[in-house]
Amino acid sequence: MAKHKHEEHENHERWLVSYADFITLLFAFFVVMYSVSALNEGKFRTVSESIRAALRPLSNPEVSQMLFSVGQYRPALRSPSVPGSKEITVRRLRELVKASQTSSQFALIHMLQKDDGDIIITIPDSVLFNSGEATVRQEALSFLKGLANVLLELNRHVRVEGHTDNVPIKTAQFPSNWELSAARAVMVVRVLSELYGVPPDHLAAVGYGDTRPVVPNLTPDQRAKNRRVEIVILEQAPSVVSPSFGDGEQDATEPPDDPVGRQIDVPPPVLNQMRSPGF
Repeated sequence: MAKHKHEEHENHERWLVSYADFITLLFAFFVVMYSVSALNEGKFRTVSESIRAALRPLSNPEVSQMLFSVGQYRPALRSPSVPGSKEITVRRLRELVKASQTSSQFALIHMLQKDDGDIIITIPDSVLFNSGEATVRQEALSFLKGLANVLLELNRHVRVEGHTDNVPIKTAQFPSNWELSAARAVMVVRVLSELYGVPPDHLAAVGYGDTRPVVPNLTPDQRAKNRRVEIVILEQAPSVVSPSFGDGEQDATEPPDDPVGRQIDVPPPVLNQMRSPGF
């Protein structure tokens, strides 16, 4: 008797094989994408921003739209060690000064790069302050903001110098030109540091009064040239000299020692007399 063959049932779930292969490939794709995205984002941004700065067009946009365009890109993302970054930043500083000169109010601002690498930006007092005052004018903040962005990129020490003419001033706030020049320098330093993030340890304020005129104080125009604030961007960081005591000198805060080497105890009554206002 012939045996009947069992008919094989048709498999309707073959699509699961293709689906499983597709899911595996998709998983591998996302693993590769994740590994690529795990690069050092900070270094990638540094290189990207440096290339963008190098390839930027040198032509200035219309001043009416972008009067002070310096610093649009975050300076913290640029690496100061990138070759040519210093020259690019100095050129941007020149563009800032040149753009400001298109306005009659800022026309007398000028920049000088010395042989030793120091950069001096001279700002007339009328740009920053009202007569006899040390409060920075609102109109000057946009220029100082652009300047601060360039200073952040350069990462150099800056000395802000205040200068006056020889006309005496005697007010309750400013008894002499010394106080006026020093207060103006301090206010510029505070704006750069507190408003626009320039590191305080990179800044210094100096008041020279009328001791360093650029021209004789003979006419009103000459005196106006001497009333100025100079932003000195130093090529080399200033050296810090720590106090030292020579032979035979002793720190006044340390109690003296007797010849035998034992410390001399000062009685409390004597200490109280030394601390009294009469001494």
